[in-house]
Amino acid sequence: MTTPTIAAAAPRRPSSKHRLELAVHLGALIPVAVFFVDQWLGRASPDLIRDLTLRTGFAALIFLLLSLSVTPVVSLSGLGALNPLRRWLGIYSFVYALIHLSIFVALDYGLDPAVLADALLQKPYALAGLGAFTILLPLAATSTDAFQRRLKRNWKRLHRAVYLAAALVIVHFVWLVKPGVLDPWWYAGVLAVLLLLRVRPIRRWIASWHRRSA
Repeated sequence: MTTPTIAAAAPRRPSSKHRLELAVHLGALIPVAVFFVDQWLGRASPDLIRDLTLRTGFAALIFLLLSLSVTPVVSLSGLGALNPLRRWLGIYSFVYALIHLSIFVALDYGLDPAVLADALLQKPYALAGLGAFTILLPLAATSTDAFQRRLKRNWKRLHRAVYLAAALVIVHFVWLVKPGVLDPWWYAGVLAVLLLLRVRPIRRWIASWHRRSA
């Protein structure tokens, strides 16, 4: 009598969703890796606190715009697998924004309430940045599936505030740089396009075009 053999279970291949999420997680480490490479090669700014503040703020802006671009890209391409990335991109934007604010509050201003209050009154860019972070905080806190189920339709209403946060981040950037520097306006243009793609007639036209092309 022969003993039956048990076939070894084939290893599970990672799904496209998991591969995309892994790509986002690795991409979130790129700003950190670039910082250490620049330090090693001696290309970083001698003002470490300012350098870290700018790098983390820039990373927060990039991830925020990437999170807002997911829905339009899905509408244009039909790649629904990209939808879960919106949450992770938003979370990483908040993480970098939190680090950005912590450097400003703890390292730059030494956790001194009086100095911080004066900075908010004297520097409008700081007030705009704080406003953006104040909006992002509840969005990050309610980004889980449990909160989405609990809040139902109110969840979408709440998370539409991310566009206001993005606008405040752009204002923060514009007020921070010297007059004549065009860098913030490129990002303002990207945000304007993303807002236009949210307009209902444009969304309907995109959906109709995608159905015809399919």
